[in-house]
Amino acid sequence: MVGTALYAPYTAGKWAVRGLTKTAALELGRDGIRVNAIHPGAIATPFITEPAAGSDTPISDFYSAEPFAIPRLGEPADITRALLFLTSDDASFATGAEFVIDGGLLLGPALRHADAA
Repeated sequence: MVGTALYAPYTAGKWAVRGLTKTAALELGRDGIRVNAIHPGAIATPFITEPAAGSDTPISDFYSAEPFAIPRLGEPADITRALLFLTSDDASFATGAEFVIDGGLLLGPALRHADAA
């Protein structure tokens, strides 16, 4: 959803998914096929919580969710619930949509509880 310095291939791949989602939704909607995208934030999977090859430290050790509106890593179940919604009849009018499930990461820093008062 944003550019990321030093991650050009990753960012290009994410933007490709956005374009393919919109194009496929236009091409397939008349056939009763809905196409939507889920864009997860930092999810507590082995990619984040376990060290990568050649490292002793997982990414999560260098990462803080404290500034997020929802100050925690996402769980795989958070993504699963969104997926179940999108594949249900409750989302029958949603197509070409992008669902960002990131705890507010892309919103910017959230107020601390003491700051909100």
